[in-house]
Amino acid sequence: MATQDKPNEQASVKLNDERELIRDLATLLDQTNLTEIEIERAGLRVRVARNITAAAVMQPAVQPVVVAPVAAAAGPASDVSKHPGVVPSPMVGTAYIASEPGAKPFIDVGSKVKAGDTLLIIEAMKTMNQIPAPRGGTVTQILIEDGQPVEFGEPLVIIE
Repeated sequence: MATQDKPNEQASVKLNDERELIRDLATLLDQTNLTEIEIERAGLRVRVARNITAAAVMQPAVQPVVVAPVAAAAGPASDVSKHPGVVPSPMVGTAYIASEPGAKPFIDVGSKVKAGDTLLIIEAMKTMNQIPAPRGGTVTQILIEDGQPVEFGEPLVIIE
């Protein structure tokens, strides 16, 4: 009978470990304002996502003055993502146009960049990730604002 109890105890311990991992990931989401996080270890894959519909509804009300120019650009947003010069976000995080608050931005509209030049940084899990220009050219549009949360694949910049 002792051999039957051990597998049940091991399953219970494993389940508690998994629950603790999920709680830790949920806490990390709250602390970093990310919308989702996924981790895989020892054959276990866990994805924790936040329902952001309430935040998405409230955001336009917070920025009524900015909505007019953004609304004009929002119509062709799907077209912008198909633009041949678009630079998409390689990760989920918070995008920053400068290295620190008050510092000179990495790029402005009209800036000439070379492949590998830093366009902006994305903070993900308290790590600052430099986003390099995939090709040289002129920055014609910056599609995000400083400190804006971004999703994977979201258009950030257009280089022509």
